[in-house]
Amino acid sequence: MAQQDTDQQRAGVLPVDDEGYVIDTEGCEEREAAWRERGTSRPITVVGNPVLHKECKDVTDFGDAFQQLVADMFASQHTAEGVGLAANQIGVDAKVFVYDCPDDEGVRHTGVVCNPKLVELPADKRRLDDSNEGCLSVPTAYAPLARPDYAEVTGQDEKGNPIKVRGTGYFARCLQHETDHLYGYLYIDRLSKRERKDALRQMAENEPRYPVVAND
Repeated sequence: MAQQDTDQQRAGVLPVDDEGYVIDTEGCEEREAAWRERGTSRPITVVGNPVLHKECKDVTDFGDAFQQLVADMFASQHTAEGVGLAANQIGVDAKVFVYDCPDDEGVRHTGVVCNPKLVELPADKRRLDDSNEGCLSVPTAYAPLARPDYAEVTGQDEKGNPIKVRGTGYFARCLQHETDHLYGYLYIDRLSKRERKDALRQMAENEPRYPVVAND
């Protein structure tokens, strides 16, 4: 019981490959469903809410309340049909994001990252991809944004174990996008003034397809 829990934490929630990166591509459907079914979907906080525009607090307590938060995040992500969700997107000041995201080869990745830090890439790995990007907190808006097509993140899993996550293509974009959220940045903050204005116009002209928290 208690000893078993300790052994499990030491081993980590997900297996790792020969280079120490989590293997987040196995059992994705079952793991996502298990989290989601324990959670309660919450409305999404949108651009303009102060919680989205400041760095979140580090996660230090990985107890029952935090586990419920992660479950709620998976449920909220599923309702909004997103591929990644940061805690502040449901109004919680905590440095954690969840993801259920395919890469460019269609391989599904599912996991949890707490206290993430992006690894600085050497020049030979900084190939930029300028695909469209969107955000659940800027509903219905999209804009092209150049980001590296490979990303590595270090942090902790939902039990506090140290982890490394890496991804390519669309999944690399997701890792960068969600880490940005937890440091107070939305993707539109990386756009030119004209592009940001256009994204906010798109948002204003369309109705979100999921529940959102209106800004006062």
